[in-house]
This record gives sequence, C-alpha cells and structure tokens, in this order.
Amino acid sequence: MAGESKSRAGEIRLWRNARLATMADSAAGLGIVEDGAIAARDGLIVYAGPEADMPAAFSQNAENVDCEGRWITPGLIDCHTHLIHAGNRANEFEMRLAGATYEEVTRAGGGIVSSVKALRAASQQELVAQSLPRLDALIAEGLTT
Repeated sequence: MAGESKSRAGEIRLWRNARLATMADSAAGLGIVEDGAIAARDGLIVYAGPEADMPAAFSQNAENVDCEGRWITPGLIDCHTHLIHAGNRANEFEMRLAGATYEEVTRAGGGIVSSVKALRAASQQELVAQSLPRLDALIAEGLTT
C-alpha cells in the first residue's frame, strides 16, 4: 500500500482490517477470513487469520497498516511466461486478425522463427534491459513465481 515504510529487523508489520483469501480448505470456498489480519516479521508471515484470534504480542509495537476492508490474497503463480524475449510479433498479430493462417504468417517470415532470430540477434545487455521492466510489472501485479 502507498506510504508504507520498511520494517526494521525483528519488528512486526501488521496488516489489519482485511479480508483474507487463504485458500485453506473450508466451507467458505477460498478459506475466506473476514476481519482478518496478517503479521510478518523479517519478511516472513508469522500469523494469518481472524484478527480477534491473533496473539496479542503481535500487535505490541507493530507497524500497523489499515487495509480498510480490502482483500489480501496469496501471490499469483504464472505457469507459463516468456519473460526474456526480443523483438515483437505485432505484424503477425495483425495478419492473424486479418484472417491469415499460422502457416501464412510463417511463410511471410513470422512465427516462432522470427522470435528465435530476434533473440539470437540481441545482446545479453539488451535482453536484461528489456526483461527487467517486465519483471517489475509482474511483481507489481502480484506474481510470486
């Protein structure tokens, strides 16, 4: 959330007044916890559940973040992404929108072959420079792995 500061080593950061989707087995579907809280110490979650059940020690001298009833969900997993790539295939996308088959796109020099050529032509520095903003965007959107 905006305006958050980094916790000092050993300090608890506490997110309160949140709705949690824990993905735990429950009759509530996604393991939904209303009026939930999450406590973290040194970047590790030490409690997640109903705020009323949270150990009192976690709230003493904690950095508090009021979630104002917003949702907190587990990080997202992208099972298939191509973070590192070069070039773009916008032209073949337009061809496909116009009705071209993949075979026609390939004959016109597009398809996976064009991706491989662009990747091989790019330097390592170029690939890193292009990939880091993509990585930052994925992290900002909640992707964890």
